[in-house]
Amino acid sequence: MPKVLRIINRLNLGGPTFNVAMLTKHLKPEFETMVVSGMKDEAEASSEFILDELGIRPTYIPKMFRSVNPLNDIPAYRDIKRIIKEFKPDVVHTHAAKAGTLGRLAAFECGVPVTLHTFHGHVFHSYFGPLKTRFYLEVERYLAKRTSRIVAISNEQKRELGEVYKVCDPNKIQVVPLGFDLNRFMEDQINKRIDFRAHYKIADDEVAVGIVGRLVPIKNHPLFLEALKKAIQISGKKVRAFIVGDGEERMQLQQLCNEMGLNYSVSPSKKATVTFTSWITRVDEVYAGLDVVALSSLNEGTPVSLIEAQAANKPIVTTQVGGVSDVVIDGQTALMSPSGDVDAFAAHLAQLISDAALRQKMGANGRANVVARYSYQRLVGDVSRLYDQLLMEVDPNYRPKSAQTGKVVALPHLAKSHTYQPAGKVSMLYK
Repeated sequence: MPKVLRIINRLNLGGPTFNVAMLTKHLKPEFETMVVSGMKDEAEASSEFILDELGIRPTYIPKMFRSVNPLNDIPAYRDIKRIIKEFKPDVVHTHAAKAGTLGRLAAFECGVPVTLHTFHGHVFHSYFGPLKTRFYLEVERYLAKRTSRIVAISNEQKRELGEVYKVCDPNKIQVVPLGFDLNRFMEDQINKRIDFRAHYKIADDEVAVGIVGRLVPIKNHPLFLEALKKAIQISGKKVRAFIVGDGEERMQLQQLCNEMGLNYSVSPSKKATVTFTSWITRVDEVYAGLDVVALSSLNEGTPVSLIEAQAANKPIVTTQVGGVSDVVIDGQTALMSPSGDVDAFAAHLAQLISDAALRQKMGANGRANVVARYSYQRLVGDVSRLYDQLLMEVDPNYRPKSAQTGKVVALPHLAKSHTYQPAGKVSMLYK
């Protein structure tokens, strides 16, 4: 049985954790997987419960944090090398930037046969200044040269990585969209809606608009608040807005509400135009209770909140950035506007607030759009085939086997546009 060492930046709420959890759980018994994680920031909500529910016990690297700090990064690198030498993986698969840097460097040093890195997003625009951005880009280019395969989570991300930022040859990039257990967003929605709206005292004639995600600059919540105020004025409807999540921008956003004349609350018992809920673990109840879901980001990889919203039959108003276009269908499941265009965003928000029939129609389109494309079963199948292909490239004697029969199975070919031919074979020995 091939061994996979899966390394993730940190276990915070978001797409990477779901991706890691689904792969670790459902690639068994064909692959034996060990999960290694860094430490989340204090302001972030933990996603450990996702792994706990699946019976997954991660190994933590105490010194691996998101920020760059040699005093932490060097010991973290040594810890990863030690784990590799003890576990002896056939595959090291890293997720997100810090894990991708330290994990791949350690894997190269230890002679791991197959290395993959998944870009769940990237920091090549809207995050840092030009010098720091250029530094991170050069690091990724160096690492990509030695990596067996780069994994993008959307076609748009592949285009950016390969053609815009030239991280590596596009033929070395395999598109593997994220996968989730979407059933909980489709089950018992009526009761969940009743409970959520009762908890936050949402009246039947009030339209509930929500935005789900970290309160950080890249998510551009000020655009949402500015558009919200305009949309309320345009529609003339009773509107309640819910900012679900937490982070470094919380106090600034609350101050912005004061400056804009939007009354806000942090308590479910106090009705307000804007309610800051902090993190809510049962996010399926949130989507059931909302009428419209919004996203105002400056950049996105694959926006998990929009996948979840569509599974829950909710219409979307969003900026057209990053991988958003790969997730939604403009005019059918979402209304999209250019990043930074407050007036267009507000007009779309007002349109959905005012038109219940349109909300229902677009919401119904959403579920059909995401269920097959973003199921964890599809994710597991894609990654299993990719691992098998790469292992056969480095070991001519390797043959994938069926977990049910134990017999060698034929390996379906991946899409030709994503096929990568390695320059040479890699040693199967560990240093």
